[in-house]
Amino acid sequence: MNLEDLYRLLRSEHVQAQGIVDTLEEPLLVLDQSGCVLTANRGFYETFRVARDDTVGRSLFDLGDGQWDIPELRRLVGEIIPRSTAVVGYEVKADFPTIGPRIMLVSARRLVHPDNNSTSILILFEDVTDTRHSEAQKDILLAETRHRMKNLLAIIRSLANQTDVEGRSAKEYRDAFMGRLQAVAEAETLALAGSAEADLGVLVEQSLKAAGPERYRLIAGPAVRLSPRQVVPMSLILHELVTNAWKYGAFSNSGGLVHLSWRTSQEQGKSFLHIDWREENGPPVTPPTRSGFGSRLIDLSAVQGLRGAVELKYEPTGLKVHITAPAES
Repeated sequence: MNLEDLYRLLRSEHVQAQGIVDTLEEPLLVLDQSGCVLTANRGFYETFRVARDDTVGRSLFDLGDGQWDIPELRRLVGEIIPRSTAVVGYEVKADFPTIGPRIMLVSARRLVHPDNNSTSILILFEDVTDTRHSEAQKDILLAETRHRMKNLLAIIRSLANQTDVEGRSAKEYRDAFMGRLQAVAEAETLALAGSAEADLGVLVEQSLKAAGPERYRLIAGPAVRLSPRQVVPMSLILHELVTNAWKYGAFSNSGGLVHLSWRTSQEQGKSFLHIDWREENGPPVTPPTRSGFGSRLIDLSAVQGLRGAVELKYEPTGLKVHITAPAES
């Protein structure tokens, strides 16, 4: 039953009109010319948790503790309705004492009784609070998805453009690029999962699993949950460290070993994460003569991605890396 049907029903003053109106779930009011409530349906009483004796015969704007004294509703009743045949879907936001903040779509129409030329106002309320919140969440999710896709494409473009090609075969370039791309894909999966899988320990073990447990020593610190913004840069850092260890470091020797640990600290009321990577029993290490994309990617991921810092030490006994970043969990 729409507003037009209700108008015809009440205008006819049918004896069963009130009973039919009471079957409507949507809250409904009928006001006189001065704004006093002539009648209300059961949906109104149940939705707004008010009693009939506290409603009928009183001005709409005096109901309850003045919960209906809403500027938008005053404007609707006092200005819009007298000048219009009908108003449909007029949005009203208010904080009702009994039910909290709600968003209502108000539809109204004048009821003219031909026998006495009196005018009543029929008002129908539709609670769209949950619908509006759901739409807002969808908008946020869509915006976040677009932002993620934009960032992901930028990362892939950067990987493709900056992965070294000089002195490499097509297969070597492909393997290097695809390895980094796989790390990004796995990190995005963790970030989108939004579950306990985004734990730092899970990400560390995932990055090291190919080496086998006998090739690394893990000293796990406290549980640290990574925010979605942290997962990708952290995954890229770990991927580059593991890749470098396979190519030049501890994993390239049968007896090589990687030590990885983390801890948290409190400094000036803020929490910080500290990660240490140390290699031993690998080939002798010397500082590189130039900065490759791998080391630049580690630095960019730590500084811009994690909002932290990274220190790489190329010591003869093996590479040492210390990463510091704000702890967001």
